[in-house]
Amino acid sequence: QDPQSPEAEQFRLTAGQIAEVPFGLSTSAAVLSHYGASANTVALFRRVDNDRRDLDMSNGDVDTKKLTRFIRMNELRLVTEYDPVTAIGVMQSSLQFNLLLITDKMSPKHRERMSKFRAAAELYKGKILFILLDSNLKSNERVVSYFQLKKSQLPALAIFYTPDHEHDVLTVDEISVERVQDFCNRFLQ
Repeated sequence: QDPQSPEAEQFRLTAGQIAEVPFGLSTSAAVLSHYGASANTVALFRRVDNDRRDLDMSNGDVDTKKLTRFIRMNELRLVTEYDPVTAIGVMQSSLQFNLLLITDKMSPKHRERMSKFRAAAELYKGKILFILLDSNLKSNERVVSYFQLKKSQLPALAIFYTPDHEHDVLTVDEISVERVQDFCNRFLQ
């Protein structure tokens, strides 16, 4: 509740390092009560799955490094890039449907694919978690092999239902909003 506390200072320093995430600081008892938060709590609100993650900062051992790690592990974006850090947030998402775009980020078509994939993600916000999986990362090879895909079959869309591990795969030359919608709707039905 003290805006000049060491915890608040660590929060401000972290906010300055992560420009793409909006930060807010409140000392209002009404705001804390509304969100059911205690003093010295960082609440991360995820619009993608309407979930929230809290970090208690009252024990004084949270620095910018730990706070940045907490945010990176738990943030989910409209399209979340899968890597060892974001895997935790992806696995803990309340959304039971995940759609992966498995592609080579170095491809000349990557920017265009991502634009269309993001546009489709807007249509399924709160229903399906959209994930980018870079096929060039060695750490992602297990995921690619899980869907029984070879590099020659990429790019591909893979949709996954977490409770029973049911999934479907579609290899694609081009990504379009309509193609993503058709694939998602077929699987959801």
